[in-house]
Amino acid sequence: MKSKEELETLVKEVMAIAKLAGHYIRAEREQFSYSKVEIKGLNDLVSHVDKESERMVVTELNRLLKGSGFLVEENTASEKGEYTWIVDPLDGTTNFVHGIPCYAVSIGLEHKGEIILGVVYEVSRDECFSAVASGGAFLNGKPIFVSERKSLSESLIATGFPIYNFEHLDNYLMVLKELMQTTQGIRRIGSAASDLCYLACGRVDAFFEYNLNPWDVAAGALIVREAGGIVKDFNNGNKWLFGKQICAGNPLLFSEFSSLINKHFT
Repeated sequence: MKSKEELETLVKEVMAIAKLAGHYIRAEREQFSYSKVEIKGLNDLVSHVDKESERMVVTELNRLLKGSGFLVEENTASEKGEYTWIVDPLDGTTNFVHGIPCYAVSIGLEHKGEIILGVVYEVSRDECFSAVASGGAFLNGKPIFVSERKSLSESLIATGFPIYNFEHLDNYLMVLKELMQTTQGIRRIGSAASDLCYLACGRVDAFFEYNLNPWDVAAGALIVREAGGIVKDFNNGNKWLFGKQICAGNPLLFSEFSSLINKHFT
């Protein structure tokens, strides 16, 4: 695997690529019309902005790390390699097409099953979150850490509402019902990558969602871990990357939070 020093050099270049795509997305938003939206599936939107942003990111990452593979949302590249980039070119497309913040470019790098680099650029706030394995987490170059709130009663929770596959909707609603009564509130921000980064810098204290894909969580999950947080699946296991479910929080309240999730999703 690449050394920490090599990854720290690489992450700076990835940040520049994410910002390049973000500049394009920001410019397109100023003239965007909902008539340009395409429907991929139930409540699953896409536009030329997603596709062009992905092409831009894939092209630049290819130049950056020759022979690497790609796992990307809009399928502009699909081969895996020893090192595989996991990319969401516009996480929060529904927010974007409706003109609502927030939405982000998310880029993770996987090596032998482990995420070793993550960058999330939240376009509407011009915030760039980054991390490499064992290197800490940063927001616009400054170190960030998860919150130190110790219990659900003093916490703010982030989540994402299911927009398809409603098989577990009742379980999800039971979790929401309990959280409404035991926390300071719940926020549905609309971008899982941003949710995880907001957890990493202490804006929220825990996050859970299901129906997720690897490109939604790869970069953000590493940033959470490097900021001192815990990332698991709903069964307190490690299948969060490909298991379509994630449960994350600061270490002081994670046990209480994950127990609540597990109780309703067993």
